Amino acid sequence: MKKQLLAGAALSLFLTGSAWADILIGVAGPMTGPYATFGEQMKAGAEQAIADINEAGGINGEMLRLVVGDDACDPKQAVAVANQFAADGVVFVAGHFCSGSSIPASQVYAEEGILEISPGSTNPDFTDKRPGNNIFRVCGRDDQQGEIAGKFLAEKFAGKRVAFVHDKTAYGKGLADATMAVYEAAGGKPILYEAYTAGEKDYTALVSKLKQENIDVLYLGGYHTEAGLIVRQMREQGLNTQLVSGDALVTDEYWAITGDAGEGTLMTFSPDPRKNEVAKPVVEKMTAAGRNTEGYSLYTYAAIQIFADAAKAAGSTDLDAVVKVMGEKTFDTVLGSLQFDEKGDVTLPGYVFYQWQGGKYDYLEN
Repeated sequence: MKKQLLAGAALSLFLTGSAWADILIGVAGPMTGPYATFGEQMKAGAEQAIADINEAGGINGEMLRLVVGDDACDPKQAVAVANQFAADGVVFVAGHFCSGSSIPASQVYAEEGILEISPGSTNPDFTDKRPGNNIFRVCGRDDQQGEIAGKFLAEKFAGKRVAFVHDKTAYGKGLADATMAVYEAAGGKPILYEAYTAGEKDYTALVSKLKQENIDVLYLGGYHTEAGLIVRQMREQGLNTQLVSGDALVTDEYWAITGDAGEGTLMTFSPDPRKNEVAKPVVEKMTAAGRNTEGYSLYTYAAIQIFADAAKAAGSTDLDAVVKVMGEKTFDTVLGSLQFDEKGDVTLPGYVFYQWQGGKYDYLEN
């Protein structure tokens, strides 16, 4: 039986193509709240993907219609969105973004027989403990990101005083823990390991502790909003500590918060899909349409590409038929050519380091 919508979920319909579209698909993420920039990225990628697929004839002759679900990166709201998607007859979801939302929502999708491909949920448990074979992601994992970041910290900052902090979320804590484990295995000795509360505006106490401990490098597991405030407040207190973080800083909003204080910030992210030759036509169309192409926009586009290609190959949107194709087929996407392993993880190039300079992020030059 389809579950009923829990209070607090926000959904809206965006028609692309026929107003009487036959196939309903969803995109779910933080459309509002402090991390809404990532919801904007996802929505932009989804809208462009559906426009392109419908323009090319849809899936097996049927047009697509998009439902946008706002989970605000809140687990309860994510479950509510998932339940409403199920009630509405959504067959596929590109989402969610935050791991803390994707993991509980995946339980609903498994129970209701809905395909889920997350563009941005990196916590290993999302696929390691997936409740069904219908749960996938097109991004990397925190343990893969932590492997790169932990070794980098140990090698590039040998002998420096390194601290680790996280925001207590599934994403932030998972990333900080994975990175610190690799750092310690490489011989590093963390000076501090602290948690902070997401959503606060004043991190004076944390910054004072970093200053007291003469921290040279701060590794932060969390999102751009808090990272931006923390680095800005470090500079205001005269602390020149190097900030290193992960893929949740891939938004121009980070620099809008930090200003020049963000100069030199290092972060890990997958190879920038905007630089892929195969993505160039899509990037040009999105730019012309005024749609966001940064961060996870193209990852969302790719998730919908994969669903469409799998459904075409299966000749149906039936879940079992589509999942079977996804386990066998190589997909050509805006991210490049990729396959899925038995867990639902994707075979793509690993993480690389980026540096913020002059208000933009680009590959770190070694």
